[in-house]
Amino acid sequence: MQVTKVKLKNWRNFRNFEVPFRDVSYILGPNASGKSNLLDVFRFLRDVSKPAGGGLQAAVIARGGISKLRCLHARQDPEVCIDVELSDSPDDKIPKWRYVLGFKPEGKGAQRILVSKEEVWHEGKQLFSRPDKSDDKDSVLLTQTRLEQIAANVKFRELAEFFGSITYLHLVPQLLKFADQLGGRPLENDPFGQSFLERIAKTTERVRAARLKKISEALTLAVPQFKELRFIKDDSGRPHLEALYSHHRPNAGWQSEEHFSDGTLRLLGLLWALLDGSSMLLLEEPEISLNDAVVKEIPLIIQRLQRSRKPKRQVVISTHSEALLSNPGIDGRGVILLEATADGSTGRTLQKDEASALEAGLSVAEVVLPKTRPSSVNQLGLWE
Repeated sequence: MQVTKVKLKNWRNFRNFEVPFRDVSYILGPNASGKSNLLDVFRFLRDVSKPAGGGLQAAVIARGGISKLRCLHARQDPEVCIDVELSDSPDDKIPKWRYVLGFKPEGKGAQRILVSKEEVWHEGKQLFSRPDKSDDKDSVLLTQTRLEQIAANVKFRELAEFFGSITYLHLVPQLLKFADQLGGRPLENDPFGQSFLERIAKTTERVRAARLKKISEALTLAVPQFKELRFIKDDSGRPHLEALYSHHRPNAGWQSEEHFSDGTLRLLGLLWALLDGSSMLLLEEPEISLNDAVVKEIPLIIQRLQRSRKPKRQVVISTHSEALLSNPGIDGRGVILLEATADGSTGRTLQKDEASALEAGLSVAEVVLPKTRPSSVNQLGLWE
Protein backbone atom coordinates (compact mmCIF):
# COMPACT_ATOMS: atom_id res chain seq x y z
CA MET A 1 0.00 0.00 0.00
CA GLN A 2 1.19 3.53 -0.71
CA VAL A 3 0.09 7.14 -0.42
CA THR A 4 -1.40 8.24 -3.75
CA LYS A 5 -2.60 11.76 -2.95
CA VAL A 6 -2.08 14.38 -0.26
CA LYS A 7 -4.31 17.40 0.27
CA LEU A 8 -3.41 20.00 2.90
CA LYS A 9 -5.06 23.07 4.35
CA ASN A 10 -3.15 25.53 6.54
CA TRP A 11 -0.25 23.12 7.15
CA ARG A 12 2.95 25.13 7.75
CA ASN A 13 3.93 26.73 4.39
CA PHE A 14 0.84 25.41 2.63
CA ARG A 15 -2.44 27.25 2.80
CA ASN A 16 -3.88 24.99 0.10
CA PHE A 17 -2.03 22.07 -1.40
CA GLU A 18 -3.02 18.99 -3.42
CA VAL A 19 -0.71 16.68 -5.37
CA PRO A 20 -0.57 12.97 -6.31
CA PHE A 21 2.28 10.73 -5.20
CA ARG A 22 3.89 7.73 -6.93
CA ASP A 23 5.81 4.75 -5.57
CA VAL A 24 8.93 6.95 -5.90
CA SER A 25 8.36 10.70 -5.58
CA TYR A 26 10.91 13.50 -5.85
CA ILE A 27 10.11 16.75 -4.04
CA LEU A 28 11.85 19.77 -5.57
CA GLY A 29 11.70 23.43 -4.67
CA PRO A 30 13.72 26.49 -3.67
CA ASN A 31 14.91 27.00 -0.11
CA ALA A 32 12.07 27.64 2.37
CA SER A 33 9.42 26.41 -0.07
CA GLY A 34 8.37 23.59 2.27
CA LYS A 35 10.21 20.41 1.24
CA SER A 36 10.92 19.40 4.84
CA ASN A 37 7.46 20.51 5.93
CA LEU A 38 5.85 18.29 3.33
CA LEU A 39 7.83 15.28 4.54
CA ASP A 40 6.74 16.16 8.07
CA VAL A 41 3.10 15.53 7.14
CA PHE A 42 3.90 11.82 7.02
CA ARG A 43 5.97 11.96 10.20
CA PHE A 44 3.08 13.75 11.93
CA LEU A 45 0.63 11.00 10.95
CA ARG A 46 3.15 8.45 12.21
CA ASP A 47 3.39 10.24 15.55
CA VAL A 48 -0.40 10.46 15.86
CA SER A 49 -0.72 6.73 15.14
CA LYS A 50 1.76 5.51 17.75
CA PRO A 51 -0.13 3.48 20.40
CA ALA A 52 2.44 4.33 23.10
CA GLY A 53 3.69 7.86 23.71
CA GLY A 54 1.97 9.21 20.63
CA GLY A 55 -1.38 10.72 19.74
CA LEU A 56 -2.59 14.05 18.44
CA GLN A 57 -1.72 16.13 21.49
CA ALA A 58 1.86 14.79 21.71
CA ALA A 59 2.41 15.19 17.95
CA VAL A 60 1.36 18.85 18.05
CA ILE A 61 3.39 19.62 21.20
CA ALA A 62 6.49 17.98 19.69
CA ARG A 63 6.30 20.55 16.87
CA GLY A 64 6.06 23.56 19.15
CA GLY A 65 2.27 23.83 19.32
CA ILE A 66 -0.37 24.57 16.74
CA SER A 67 0.90 28.13 16.22
CA LYS A 68 4.03 26.60 14.64
CA LEU A 69 1.97 24.22 12.49
CA ARG A 70 -0.74 26.53 11.20
CA CYS A 71 0.08 28.45 8.04
CA LEU A 72 0.80 32.13 8.68
CA HIS A 73 -1.43 32.99 5.72
CA ALA A 74 -4.43 31.38 7.45
CA ARG A 75 -5.67 34.61 8.97
CA GLN A 76 -9.34 33.74 9.48
CA ASP A 77 -9.42 29.93 9.46
CA PRO A 78 -7.81 28.28 12.55
CA GLU A 79 -8.23 24.71 11.30
CA VAL A 80 -5.29 22.61 10.05
CA CYS A 81 -6.39 19.74 7.82
CA ILE A 82 -4.59 16.72 6.33
CA ASP A 83 -6.36 14.58 3.73
CA VAL A 84 -4.51 11.46 2.53
CA GLU A 85 -5.51 8.79 -0.01
CA LEU A 86 -3.86 5.38 -0.12
CA SER A 87 -4.03 2.49 -2.60
CA ASP A 88 -2.12 -0.56 -3.75
CA SER A 89 -1.39 1.27 -7.01
CA PRO A 90 -1.18 5.01 -7.79
CA ASP A 91 -3.31 4.32 -10.88
CA ASP A 92 -6.34 3.02 -8.93
CA LYS A 93 -9.41 5.12 -9.74
CA ILE A 94 -10.96 4.69 -6.30
CA PRO A 95 -8.54 4.81 -3.36
CA LYS A 96 -8.44 1.83 -1.05
CA TRP A 97 -8.35 4.14 1.96
CA ARG A 98 -8.84 7.82 2.62
CA TYR A 99 -8.04 9.45 5.95
CA VAL A 100 -9.00 13.04 6.81
CA LEU A 101 -7.85 14.77 9.98
CA GLY A 102 -8.68 18.35 10.87
CA PHE A 103 -7.78 19.96 14.20
CA LYS A 104 -7.74 23.38 15.81
CA PRO A 105 -7.24 25.01 19.23
CA GLU A 106 -10.11 24.86 21.67
CA GLY A 107 -10.11 28.64 21.95
CA LYS A 108 -10.60 28.87 25.70
CA GLY A 109 -9.24 27.71 29.03
CA ALA A 110 -6.59 25.01 28.67
CA GLN A 111 -6.24 25.65 24.94
CA ARG A 112 -6.36 21.97 24.11
CA ILE A 113 -6.17 20.80 20.52
CA LEU A 114 -9.51 19.43 19.40
CA VAL A 115 -10.38 17.23 16.44
CA SER A 116 -12.54 19.37 14.18
CA LYS A 117 -12.86 16.69 11.51
CA GLU A 118 -11.95 13.02 11.26
CA GLU A 119 -13.12 10.77 8.46
CA VAL A 120 -12.17 7.32 7.25
CA TRP A 121 -13.22 6.03 3.84
CA HIS A 122 -12.71 2.48 2.55
CA GLU A 123 -13.06 1.83 -1.19
CA GLY A 124 -15.32 4.85 -1.61
CA LYS A 125 -17.56 4.16 1.41
CA GLN A 126 -17.38 6.32 4.52
CA LEU A 127 -16.84 4.33 7.72
CA PHE A 128 -17.40 7.29 10.05
CA SER A 129 -17.30 11.06 10.31
CA ARG A 130 -16.52 13.14 13.37
CA PRO A 131 -17.60 15.05 15.36
CA ASP A 132 -20.54 12.68 15.94
CA LYS A 133 -23.18 12.21 18.63
CA SER A 134 -20.77 10.68 21.13
CA ASP A 135 -18.43 13.67 20.68
CA ASP A 136 -21.33 16.05 21.22
CA LYS A 137 -22.10 14.34 24.54
CA ASP A 138 -18.48 14.34 25.71
CA SER A 139 -16.23 16.95 24.11
CA VAL A 140 -13.14 15.48 25.79
CA LEU A 141 -13.32 12.70 23.18
CA LEU A 142 -12.26 15.29 20.61
CA THR A 143 -8.83 15.57 22.23
CA GLN A 144 -7.99 12.21 20.64
CA THR A 145 -8.23 10.82 17.15
CA ARG A 146 -9.71 7.40 16.61
CA LEU A 147 -6.62 6.58 14.60
CA GLU A 148 -4.57 6.50 17.81
CA GLN A 149 -7.07 4.40 19.80
CA ILE A 150 -6.61 0.64 19.52
CA ALA A 151 -10.17 -0.02 20.62
CA ALA A 152 -11.58 2.45 18.09
CA ASN A 153 -9.47 1.71 14.99
CA VAL A 154 -10.28 -2.00 14.62
CA LYS A 155 -11.98 -1.57 11.23
CA PHE A 156 -9.18 0.57 9.81
CA ARG A 157 -6.15 -0.60 11.78
CA GLU A 158 -4.37 -1.20 8.50
CA LEU A 159 -4.21 2.59 8.17
CA ALA A 160 -2.83 3.08 11.67
CA GLU A 161 -0.19 0.40 11.11
CA PHE A 162 0.82 1.93 7.78
CA PHE A 163 1.26 5.41 9.24
CA GLY A 164 2.91 4.06 12.38
CA SER A 165 5.59 2.22 10.40
CA ILE A 166 6.75 5.19 8.28
CA THR A 167 10.55 5.51 8.37
CA TYR A 168 12.55 8.73 8.21
CA LEU A 169 16.34 8.82 8.26
CA HIS A 170 18.59 11.83 7.79
CA LEU A 171 21.80 10.40 9.18
CA VAL A 172 24.17 12.99 10.64
CA PRO A 173 27.64 11.37 10.63
CA GLN A 174 28.96 13.42 13.56
CA LEU A 175 26.21 12.13 15.86
CA LEU A 176 27.34 8.60 15.06
CA LYS A 177 31.09 9.22 15.18
CA PHE A 178 31.08 11.17 18.43
CA ALA A 179 28.17 9.52 20.23
CA ASP A 180 30.19 8.93 23.39
CA GLN A 181 31.44 12.50 23.62
CA LEU A 182 28.10 14.07 22.79
CA GLY A 183 26.09 11.88 25.16
CA GLY A 184 22.39 12.55 25.61
CA ARG A 185 19.38 10.53 24.56
CA PRO A 186 18.57 10.04 20.88
CA LEU A 187 15.37 11.71 19.73
CA GLU A 188 12.35 9.43 19.51
CA ASN A 189 12.27 7.50 16.23
CA ASP A 190 15.96 8.48 15.89
CA PRO A 191 15.70 10.62 12.74
CA PHE A 192 19.42 11.53 12.75
CA GLY A 193 20.92 8.07 13.14
CA GLN A 194 22.16 8.39 16.73
CA SER A 195 21.02 4.80 17.41
CA PHE A 196 21.85 3.54 13.93
CA LEU A 197 24.32 0.94 15.25
CA GLU A 198 21.82 -0.29 17.83
CA ARG A 199 19.26 -0.67 15.04
CA ILE A 200 21.70 -2.85 13.12
CA ALA A 201 22.47 -4.85 16.27
CA LYS A 202 18.77 -5.62 16.83
CA THR A 203 18.47 -7.18 13.37
CA THR A 204 18.74 -10.97 13.34
CA GLU A 205 22.24 -12.24 12.62
CA ARG A 206 21.28 -13.89 9.31
CA VAL A 207 19.48 -10.80 7.95
CA ARG A 208 22.20 -8.46 9.22
CA ALA A 209 24.94 -10.49 7.55
CA ALA A 210 23.05 -10.59 4.23
CA ARG A 211 22.43 -6.84 4.24
CA LEU A 212 25.98 -5.92 5.22
CA LYS A 213 27.30 -8.17 2.46
CA LYS A 214 25.19 -6.28 -0.10
CA ILE A 215 26.25 -2.94 1.36
CA SER A 216 29.88 -4.02 1.37
CA GLU A 217 29.65 -4.83 -2.35
CA ALA A 218 28.22 -1.36 -3.03
CA LEU A 219 30.87 0.39 -0.93
CA THR A 220 33.57 -1.49 -2.83
CA LEU A 221 32.30 0.23 -5.98
CA ALA A 222 31.88 3.68 -4.45
CA VAL A 223 34.64 4.11 -1.86
CA PRO A 224 38.31 4.05 -2.97
CA GLN A 225 40.39 1.23 -1.45
CA PHE A 226 37.40 -0.20 0.43
CA LYS A 227 37.56 -4.00 0.80
CA GLU A 228 35.25 -5.34 3.48
CA LEU A 229 32.66 -4.38 6.12
CA ARG A 230 31.90 -6.24 9.33
CA PHE A 231 29.78 -5.93 12.47
CA ILE A 232 31.28 -6.49 15.93
CA LYS A 233 30.62 -5.77 19.58
CA ASP A 234 33.32 -4.42 21.88
CA ASP A 235 34.16 -5.75 25.34
CA SER A 236 31.36 -3.73 26.89
CA GLY A 237 28.83 -5.11 24.40
CA ARG A 238 28.45 -1.95 22.34
CA PRO A 239 27.91 -2.50 18.59
CA HIS A 240 30.34 -1.20 15.97
CA LEU A 241 30.95 -1.36 12.25
CA GLU A 242 34.46 -1.88 11.00
CA ALA A 243 35.92 -1.49 7.53
CA LEU A 244 39.04 -2.93 5.96
CA TYR A 245 40.83 -0.95 3.26
CA SER A 246 43.50 -1.90 0.70
CA HIS A 247 46.67 -0.07 1.68
CA HIS A 248 50.30 -0.29 0.74
CA ARG A 249 50.74 -1.54 4.29
CA PRO A 250 49.58 -5.19 4.08
CA ASN A 251 48.84 -5.47 7.80
CA ALA A 252 46.83 -2.26 8.15
CA GLY A 253 44.05 -3.00 10.61
CA TRP A 254 40.28 -2.61 10.64
CA GLN A 255 38.90 0.90 11.15
CA SER A 256 35.80 1.51 13.26
CA GLU A 257 32.95 3.85 12.26
CA GLU A 258 34.52 6.83 14.02
CA HIS A 259 37.21 6.81 11.32
CA PHE A 260 34.80 6.47 8.40
CA SER A 261 34.39 9.48 6.14
CA ASP A 262 31.10 11.39 6.38
CA GLY A 263 30.26 10.26 2.85
CA THR A 264 30.86 6.60 3.67
CA LEU A 265 28.58 6.80 6.70
CA ARG A 266 25.88 8.64 4.75
CA LEU A 267 25.97 6.08 1.94
CA LEU A 268 26.00 3.19 4.39
CA GLY A 269 22.98 4.65 6.22
CA LEU A 270 21.13 5.22 2.95
CA LEU A 271 21.73 1.67 1.72
CA TRP A 272 20.71 0.17 5.05
CA ALA A 273 17.51 2.25 5.12
CA LEU A 274 16.62 1.09 1.61
CA LEU A 275 17.10 -2.55 2.59
CA ASP A 276 15.49 -2.29 6.02
CA GLY A 277 11.79 -3.10 5.96
CA SER A 278 8.91 -2.40 3.58
CA SER A 279 7.35 0.70 5.14
CA MET A 280 7.17 4.10 3.49
CA LEU A 281 10.66 5.64 3.49
CA LEU A 282 11.33 9.38 3.70
CA LEU A 283 14.75 10.52 2.50
CA GLU A 284 15.71 14.15 3.05
CA GLU A 285 18.53 15.39 0.80
CA PRO A 286 20.30 12.02 0.49
CA GLU A 287 22.99 13.70 -1.63
CA ILE A 288 24.67 15.43 1.34
CA SER A 289 28.37 14.47 1.75
CA LEU A 290 28.29 12.16 -1.28
CA ASN A 291 30.29 12.46 -4.47
CA ASP A 292 28.14 13.51 -7.44
CA ALA A 293 29.00 10.29 -9.29
CA VAL A 294 27.51 8.30 -6.39
CA VAL A 295 24.50 10.61 -6.05
CA LYS A 296 23.64 10.15 -9.72
CA GLU A 297 23.19 6.41 -9.12
CA ILE A 298 20.68 6.76 -6.26
CA PRO A 299 17.57 6.68 -8.51
CA LEU A 300 18.84 3.53 -10.23
CA ILE A 301 19.58 1.85 -6.88
CA ILE A 302 16.02 2.56 -5.77
CA GLN A 303 14.59 1.31 -9.08
CA ARG A 304 16.49 -1.97 -8.85
CA LEU A 305 15.31 -2.53 -5.29
CA GLN A 306 11.74 -1.68 -6.32
CA ARG A 307 11.80 -4.34 -9.03
CA SER A 308 12.76 -6.99 -6.49
CA ARG A 309 10.02 -6.05 -4.02
CA LYS A 310 6.39 -7.10 -4.16
CA PRO A 311 4.62 -4.96 -3.23
CA LYS A 312 6.85 -2.00 -4.03
CA ARG A 313 8.16 0.08 -1.15
CA GLN A 314 7.19 3.73 -1.39
CA VAL A 315 10.10 6.19 -1.26
CA VAL A 316 9.70 9.97 -1.00
CA ILE A 317 12.85 12.03 -1.59
CA SER A 318 13.41 15.75 -1.08
CA THR A 319 16.38 17.07 -3.05
CA HIS A 320 17.90 19.96 -4.96
CA SER A 321 20.80 17.92 -6.33
CA GLU A 322 21.60 18.42 -9.99
CA ALA A 323 23.57 15.17 -10.00
CA LEU A 324 20.70 13.10 -8.61
CA LEU A 325 18.11 14.66 -10.91
CA SER A 326 20.32 14.28 -13.98
CA ASN A 327 19.69 10.53 -13.96
CA PRO A 328 17.61 9.79 -17.08
CA GLY A 329 15.78 6.93 -15.37
CA ILE A 330 13.60 9.15 -13.15
CA ASP A 331 9.88 8.79 -13.85
CA GLY A 332 8.58 12.33 -14.40
CA ARG A 333 5.17 11.35 -13.01
CA GLY A 334 6.78 11.23 -9.57
CA VAL A 335 8.22 14.76 -9.67
CA ILE A 336 6.55 17.29 -7.35
CA LEU A 337 7.58 20.92 -7.74
CA LEU A 338 6.99 23.30 -4.83
CA GLU A 339 6.59 26.97 -5.63
CA ALA A 340 6.67 29.80 -3.07
CA THR A 341 4.06 32.51 -3.56
CA ALA A 342 2.93 35.58 -1.61
CA ASP A 343 0.02 33.48 -0.28
CA GLY A 344 2.03 30.46 0.82
CA SER A 345 3.65 27.58 -1.04
CA THR A 346 1.87 25.50 -3.65
CA GLY A 347 2.77 22.23 -5.32
CA ARG A 348 2.27 20.73 -8.74
CA THR A 349 3.27 17.87 -10.97
CA LEU A 350 4.92 18.34 -14.34
CA GLN A 351 3.17 20.39 -16.97
CA LYS A 352 2.60 18.94 -20.43
CA ASP A 353 5.60 20.66 -22.02
CA GLU A 354 7.87 19.56 -19.18
CA ALA A 355 6.72 15.95 -19.48
CA SER A 356 7.26 16.09 -23.23
CA ALA A 357 10.80 17.37 -22.72
CA LEU A 358 11.57 14.39 -20.47
CA GLU A 359 10.12 12.01 -23.04
CA ALA A 360 12.41 13.61 -25.63
CA GLY A 361 15.43 12.61 -23.54
CA LEU A 362 16.11 15.61 -21.31
CA SER A 363 16.60 15.08 -17.56
CA VAL A 364 14.67 16.47 -14.60
CA ALA A 365 17.81 18.50 -13.77
CA GLU A 366 17.63 20.19 -17.17
CA VAL A 367 13.87 20.71 -17.37
CA VAL A 368 12.61 21.28 -13.82
CA LEU A 369 15.51 22.10 -11.50
CA PRO A 370 16.17 25.54 -13.09
CA LYS A 371 12.64 26.53 -12.02
CA THR A 372 13.67 26.20 -8.36
CA ARG A 373 16.44 28.77 -8.81
CA PRO A 374 15.90 32.04 -6.86
CA SER A 375 15.35 34.84 -9.36
CA SER A 376 17.96 37.16 -7.77
CA VAL A 377 20.58 34.59 -6.83
CA ASN A 378 23.15 36.12 -9.21
CA GLN A 379 23.21 39.19 -6.98
CA LEU A 380 24.36 37.11 -4.02
CA GLY A 381 27.96 37.17 -5.24
CA LEU A 382 27.90 40.98 -5.07
CA TRP A 383 26.94 41.01 -1.39
CA GLU A 384 29.50 42.52 0.98
